[in-house]
Amino acid sequence: MQGDWGEIALEKLLEDSGLRKGEEYQSQELVRDENGNTVRPDVIIRLPDGKHMIVDSKVSLVAYSQYVVAEDKNPINNALAKHVEAIKTHVKTLSEKHYQNAQGINSPDFVFMFMPIEPAYFAALSADKKLFSDAYNKKIILVAPTTLMATLRTVERIWRLERQNKNAAEIANRAGKIHDKLCGFVGDLEKIGKELKNAQDAYTDATNKLYDGNGNLIGQAETLKALGADAKKELPAEKPRIGE
Repeated sequence: MQGDWGEIALEKLLEDSGLRKGEEYQSQELVRDENGNTVRPDVIIRLPDGKHMIVDSKVSLVAYSQYVVAEDKNPINNALAKHVEAIKTHVKTLSEKHYQNAQGINSPDFVFMFMPIEPAYFAALSADKKLFSDAYNKKIILVAPTTLMATLRTVERIWRLERQNKNAAEIANRAGKIHDKLCGFVGDLEKIGKELKNAQDAYTDATNKLYDGNGNLIGQAETLKALGADAKKELPAEKPRIGE
């Protein structure tokens, strides 16, 4: 029950950090150690560039509970000593699992050992000044909720920046495509403009032939009408303009 409670506390901490389950971290994922045996770390946290961070929850309440309720000096000291020894036992057990060497895990050499009870964490470190460094030498980093949350928040910020950078690259890529399309569209408009100008020039030339110069077609047609040609309609007196 203590183990389950510790895993629940760890899961809640991960959720509060902003990391997404199944994306930035995975709980109880089966992996194989360096010898091919199946192991199951409590949490594997994904980092950018394919790296990982492993967190394992360890709870030992028996000795700590005795320490909390004890009233006399000797029982207090004995319970506290047992509490420290229980943590050392957890450190030794965890270090022997070599999670960081598991297949498919690209992790730093250290594994985080999570102690969900903040006062129990600090009581043990106060009782044994070498407890943290001894665990560190075994490639285990002792963390409490506040210290682990600081680390998780840092990871979450790294992922947020990673997503922003990825989005920035996508935005730049799409902007480049839009720019290229716009260049092509402007080029097409220039072609259309040139074709329209050519058409207008051809239209102007045609109307000039109708109305301007000696022997223009309109003048000759009016002369024929004056000479008695059987014409029912009237030709326009002025040049027609485009759009009219």
